[in-house]
Amino acid sequence: MASVVQEVRNKQVVLKNYVVGFPKESDMEIRDSKITLKLLEDSNDSSILLKNLYLSCDPYMRGRMSTHDRPSYVDSFIPGSPITGYGVSKVIESTHPNYKTGDLVWGLTGWEELAWFDSLWWVYELGLPKKGDRVFVSAASGAVGQLVGQFAKLAGCYVVGSAGSQEKVDLLKNKFGFDEAFNYKEEDDLDATLRRYFPEGIDIYFENVGGKMLEAVLPNMRLHGRIPVCGMISQYNLVEPEGVHNLFNLVSKRIRMEGLLAFDYYPHLYHKYMEMILPHLKEGTISYVEDIVEGLESAPAALIGLFSGKNVGKQLVVVARE
Repeated sequence: MASVVQEVRNKQVVLKNYVVGFPKESDMEIRDSKITLKLLEDSNDSSILLKNLYLSCDPYMRGRMSTHDRPSYVDSFIPGSPITGYGVSKVIESTHPNYKTGDLVWGLTGWEELAWFDSLWWVYELGLPKKGDRVFVSAASGAVGQLVGQFAKLAGCYVVGSAGSQEKVDLLKNKFGFDEAFNYKEEDDLDATLRRYFPEGIDIYFENVGGKMLEAVLPNMRLHGRIPVCGMISQYNLVEPEGVHNLFNLVSKRIRMEGLLAFDYYPHLYHKYMEMILPHLKEGTISYVEDIVEGLESAPAALIGLFSGKNVGKQLVVVARE
């Protein structure tokens, strides 16, 4: 079996040590390493060499920057190694029968310029929105919230979103078509705010925040309300998570509250989702906003910025443009 071995420079974003409390850019470092390119001719191995193009910054990655006493749904990062997350990559070389040079793929990848892979794996279910439902979305201008609100509008719902600045509030109402939106930082009484926007109560609360927001939502839920729980970003950097009052509303109002992880839905809903979303994107009935920074060196600051609300829309890092 013939082979060609080449060693090239490979820039990486590495976690230095596990994090306690609010993460800092200095918890990560840009490291110049080398990657060995061993391209096998007539090989039976299914190996793929990827050039990373775009990296996704997502709040769940904060949990992976710490150790946990109990098992989590996703492993912690390994200090001294590149952090990993979702990305879009281009196939540079491949001995895998399903992938050829030039293909674009997406999935979990290292935060680095080049990556070897020996294998690849790549609202409607829980919320069940129907026409006339009253829907509240927290962290609504983020990557998930902006789409959730628009999907609810397509279903004929009344939709209100919360965000952390007037710029984001305007975005929700003027670009994404939310019926109403408010800046939670300017509201002294979240319970009164929700009663103002939902005098008849909330049918669906799409949970991205947790803490005080969830506590205020629960008494404002309607009978048989639904709460899909996507995240709780207010809790990610706390050494001791906050407790939540008002939980008896789950019983008295027969509320369905259920957590969701995207991993669970890829196998059976991804293709259905693509069939649904692509026509809307082409017709302009669904909009999206991306917050893009250039260069792998910008990745640590982009990730940390998620937790202080610096991003507007989906936070992406461009590693290379083809």
